[in-house]
Amino acid sequence: MLSGGGIKIFSGTSHPELAEIIARRIGVPLSKAEITRNGIGETSVRIAESVREDDVYIINTGCGEVNTSLIEMCIMIHACKIASAKRITAVMPLFPYARQDKKDKSRAPITAKLVANMIQKSGCDHVITMDLHASQIQGFFDVPVDKLYAEPSVILHIRNNFDLSNMVIVSPDAGGAKRATSIADRLGVDFALFHKERKKANEVSRMVLVGRVKGKIAILVDDMADTCGTLVLAAKHLTDAGASKAIAIVTHGIFSGKALETVMGSTLEKVIVTNTIPQEETLLACSKLEVIDVGVVLGEVIRRSHYGESVSKLFDEVPF
Repeated sequence: MLSGGGIKIFSGTSHPELAEIIARRIGVPLSKAEITRNGIGETSVRIAESVREDDVYIINTGCGEVNTSLIEMCIMIHACKIASAKRITAVMPLFPYARQDKKDKSRAPITAKLVANMIQKSGCDHVITMDLHASQIQGFFDVPVDKLYAEPSVILHIRNNFDLSNMVIVSPDAGGAKRATSIADRLGVDFALFHKERKKANEVSRMVLVGRVKGKIAILVDDMADTCGTLVLAAKHLTDAGASKAIAIVTHGIFSGKALETVMGSTLEKVIVTNTIPQEETLLACSKLEVIDVGVVLGEVIRRSHYGESVSKLFDEVPF
């Protein structure tokens, strides 16, 4: 347990429940900050306690009103910086604009780089995030970035809840093959993947399954579920190919638009997500949803960061 001196944890408005879990793990209360918005939508922040020479961690994830969460983070960092905080860490389990990581067509912005610049210019000294959509985003920063993985938590959940003797791990696209093969290798199970072709963003035209799934529990793994179109289509292909069950495990459950209705009407038996994004309302709206808590992992990373301990151990195992 920490005494509270030297470390301060603040929460933005995007995910206060996760901030509470992290604070309990570390053994300190959440520090007080007042966040308000005026009539035209401007965000105002007042840090309600001293942070002079403290190690400050600000927790806000990229969900809901993403632009509001991002500007909140920047303003809170700036407020702590000019209040003489010793070090300021932005804890963003879901990094905002992570899918806009490259110039994929003429005159397209690289918005993830812009977001990185905004966070740095605000006065941030360190960033903690989880399962970045594109690893190169780490290179957009000139400050240390700890990119955590949900993989250890996912593997623990699979070991505790599924029969490994009759399972195959499936990647819904070639881009996620590395993640899926890593999980399959550590579990000692088979691996399969889909090759998909897109006509336009968020619309898959054709999927081809590579691998054997007949008679097996097929577990789809991905970094995020947004519209869920790819996962649902992949699940249909898996059941058509003879898989006994189709289950999806994703890190960031965004569930935009009619995603939950799509999941409920699909052949997916379950969709398992982590709590990098608040899931209280989606749990009520979708009976197929399950949530893995990663707050303990984030809390342990903050504790280790504060004491100058290595965090690489957490890339392979879940802390207790």
